[in-house]
Amino acid sequence: MTEPRVKTSIWAAALIRRAEVNGASAFVVKKGDPDSGVVLVKVSLLNGTARVWSATYGRDGQRRWVKATGVDVVADAEAEDYIARARKRDSDLWVVEVEDRAGRDFLTEEKE
Repeated sequence: MTEPRVKTSIWAAALIRRAEVNGASAFVVKKGDPDSGVVLVKVSLLNGTARVWSATYGRDGQRRWVKATGVDVVADAEAEDYIARARKRDSDLWVVEVEDRAGRDFLTEEKE
């Protein structure tokens, strides 16, 4: 059985808060559908490189994150190009940017 999904607007606000509490900056670059828009998360390392994460759902209904721009970080311009292409395909797309020199993404919470 899958768990109910949190509205995208609430999820994005929680990601931003989690980043800020941990000393990073985060903000919404593009708002999409507030209830169920797909999310891309750009993590900028503030040195001209970035990584883009894309959400997908597993068979168990749980959100999974994949490195949309590949295993390694890419030039910031390449990350922006990826996001621009995705926005053309999906007008309800959310884009959240995290700025963190260490490259932390804050997409999953540590389990104790």
